[in-house]
Amino acid sequence: MFQTDITYLLQEAVAGLFQVESVELDARQPGAIHLRGRFLVESDQAYPQVFRRFQELGYTPFFRDDGARGQRITAMPGRLPTARPNWRLPLALFLATVLSTLFAGMEWLPQRPLWQNLLSGVPFAAGLLTILLAHEMGHYLVGRRLGVPVSLPHFIPFPLPPLGTMGAFIQMKAPPQNRRHLLAVGIAGPLSGLLFAIPLLLLGLSRSSVQPLPMEPSLMEGNSILYGLLKISLFGRFLPDCSPGSLRGALEIVRTALYGCLPGRGEDVFLGPLAFAGWAGLLVTGLNLIPAGQLDGGHIAYALLGRYARYLTQAIIVVLVLLAVVFRWWGWLLWAGLIFLFGRRQALPLDDVTRLKPWQMLLACLMMGIFVLTFVPVPFRVIAP
Repeated sequence: MFQTDITYLLQEAVAGLFQVESVELDARQPGAIHLRGRFLVESDQAYPQVFRRFQELGYTPFFRDDGARGQRITAMPGRLPTARPNWRLPLALFLATVLSTLFAGMEWLPQRPLWQNLLSGVPFAAGLLTILLAHEMGHYLVGRRLGVPVSLPHFIPFPLPPLGTMGAFIQMKAPPQNRRHLLAVGIAGPLSGLLFAIPLLLLGLSRSSVQPLPMEPSLMEGNSILYGLLKISLFGRFLPDCSPGSLRGALEIVRTALYGCLPGRGEDVFLGPLAFAGWAGLLVTGLNLIPAGQLDGGHIAYALLGRYARYLTQAIIVVLVLLAVVFRWWGWLLWAGLIFLFGRRQALPLDDVTRLKPWQMLLACLMMGIFVLTFVPVPFRVIAP
């Protein structure tokens, strides 16, 4: 088929949906054809019809808004891939992560055989994996519901304490249809994870005990606003408490939340396995909601801000470096490096013309509020004399 023939057929395919004013061939992208003009119907209503017609011609449409130059439909040769469920690798990774989290959560007693020590890690492993699985299945089920080809959840085993895993992920095999779908997939994971993390954390805290801080070095879990509020709701005060019984101001509570108390001074809640799993669930939620790159928060930010989200990603990289320097938790440098290397390219939807509805914009802002509530500036700190 000659180029003029396919150009004519593409214009016929958008008839009644898009008024074509000019046609351009893209020298930088062989085979790409740009139809410029304006939509005659709402873009979210036009896309499914244009997509179906273009696919019959062997093309995939991309809706773009070029600002002053108007709107365009770019026809790219080829069809979108479909996700074929591959359960073998996800299952193997999940089983490996079960073992690694059991190892991280176990109580090591030399007089007991290894299998009994591993079984002692069941409460932590079951709690953490439930939260992670809920998070990833939220993405998966919503993605499938909206027609986004996604992989099964892939867990990342990391057989070292304190967590025994580096989390999990799913892969989108093709872009979502529009920003509304991107937002839905992006928020489904954190909300699903929180539905399990908060109850498990509350249950675990109710079974944990408040004790004096030991003289020897100890590992303090980081505090987020939400974690602090949950501790206040259960124990009637913020913990750790460096001066039990005395009145503390807001600045003193913030300082304690970030730096803890000196060994042997004050009290803190000593988390049981289930409480620690719930805390880890909040930590994972806060990390995923960082509004940058390919993280859940980055998808939400793009759905809300469009191409301007890249400036937010650049700002987040700088903030993470500053956090590492100020609080001396060098893990933020790793996060900043990963976002710099892999997160600067956004997950652009097929239809980037359709905008969020007002209630969806509000929902995206609320999710950024959840990020503020769950973000932990210092995930772990060693308290030593």
